Amino acid sequence: MARDNINDILVFLAVARERSFTRAAARLGMTQSALSHIVRSLEQRLGVRLL
Repeated sequence: MARDNINDILVFLAVARERSFTRAAARLGMTQSALSHIVRSLEQRLGVRLL
């Protein structure tokens, strides 16, 4: 699995764990918009809705 894919999964796990894009973004030091984009892209690649 490519490193980018692993990072995307870690972002998804942070959002799921925090139950909030805002809190996960603060925890990861990223913007909420960036997290949303990453999760949306991961959903498209997997062909499933994650959140």
